[in-house]
Amino acid sequence: MSSSSYRNRRRTRRRRTTEDAATATRDSPWASLHEDLVNLIGWRVLASDLRDYICFCAVCRHWRSSTKCPRGRGIVDRRFHPRRWMMLPEGHGIYPGHGKLRGFVRFFNLSTGAFVRVHLPLFKDHCVLDSVDGLLVLQRDHDTAVRLLHPFTGDILDFPPLENLLGYASGPSTILNPWCYVRNFRATAISVSANDVVTLMLIQLCMTKVAFATSGMQEWTLSLWIFHQYHNALSFQGKLYAVNHFSSNGVPEILQIDPPQMQGTELVLQPPKVIAKCPTRTTYASFICHLVECGSEILVVSQKYTATSHSQFSVCRLADFMLGRIVCMTSVSGNALFIHGNTRTICVSSKTFPTIVADTVVFIDNKKSCLAQYHLSSGTLSPASDGSFSGPCTKSL
Repeated sequence: MSSSSYRNRRRTRRRRTTEDAATATRDSPWASLHEDLVNLIGWRVLASDLRDYICFCAVCRHWRSSTKCPRGRGIVDRRFHPRRWMMLPEGHGIYPGHGKLRGFVRFFNLSTGAFVRVHLPLFKDHCVLDSVDGLLVLQRDHDTAVRLLHPFTGDILDFPPLENLLGYASGPSTILNPWCYVRNFRATAISVSANDVVTLMLIQLCMTKVAFATSGMQEWTLSLWIFHQYHNALSFQGKLYAVNHFSSNGVPEILQIDPPQMQGTELVLQPPKVIAKCPTRTTYASFICHLVECGSEILVVSQKYTATSHSQFSVCRLADFMLGRIVCMTSVSGNALFIHGNTRTICVSSKTFPTIVADTVVFIDNKKSCLAQYHLSSGTLSPASDGSFSGPCTKSL
């Protein structure tokens, strides 16, 4: 049988299967549900995962017309953001847009373990700078314009080019290749106003100010205040968070940067405000805090350096720190927290990834050159992988 005949038979079989499913759904009493009830069920499905919601809307014409379509509002409506979805690095030098991928990019869900393959030809002349709430922050090659892309709906918003930020990169290492530092995003936050105006805030490597802009602006605006290179910046619900280990009294402070607000005719970004203090006096040399989003809250992972290893961790809720309480957690709902230096931390479910151990903190043990995991319930340490660990860690997308 020729390859073309085989493909035609597969298309015919798939079409018959789809038609049979549509007929069964149309004859089912589920297809006659009141549209308000279908809409209510749809929102509950969406609260779990955007992909499930899309499948739910595609069941039949009645369900599709009774629910709100995410296409066209995938960016401006935060409910449609694919928060737990991450782009999967292909490895072996194959990057998004590589010819061998034929325009397809794979994504996986940190909570369910599901994989999807999405056709995104946009990567032919764009590169990925960051990801926020599952939305991809891209740079267009020919003019350095920043673009926000929803990978599942195809919605795009345009932001100013990065070119006007080149002169603000500081440090001797930026002289040779300033673009390397301007394009290196430590954190990105997206906020949406009541009138659907989208604002981006950028924290970049070797820049002492926070850049921000709304869609359609001609250039980026910089904060009037200096943003020191605080540790482990995190985007959460449209705001930026960071840890200041260099406070005057030696107690690490957790800072919050709110989205910019209009003051008269100008968009102004207020300075960071201290929202919590880690209730332990310590020094940066022996103690470091990491911020990680876990579910609907922020966790503070305290890592204590010892003479032998980086083996002592404690995990607390930021909400408890804001009340001045120390409540160390022995469980993080079956998840594993991955941390690495001053880069982004992620929370991964162990229920869908059998090789991940629940309620652990996974980190790179530099002394042993391996991935190690700290068990929160027992306070013990064990290897997280076979053999030694080598090679760079890529930015989580």
